[in-house]
Amino acid sequence: MPDVTEVLKDALTLDVQDRADLAQRLLASLEELSEEETEKLWAEEAQRRLESYRAGRAQAVSSEELAAKAQKLFR
Repeated sequence: MPDVTEVLKDALTLDVQDRADLAQRLLASLEELSEEETEKLWAEEAQRRLESYRAGRAQAVSSEELAAKAQKLFR
């Protein structure tokens, strides 16, 4: 299987329309993930966020603060 770097290098040599088509098809393929793949990605994201929080790169937000921010966005 080709390396991602190689694939990207080749993809960048395509003309604009072909690159746009490729991008669209790649994004569409993410809509078709299996439940197992989706769960794996969410578990990885949760782990990344936990590590970021524990390392002090992220802060917790109270549910009240989150609700207030959401209310502002939907007004």
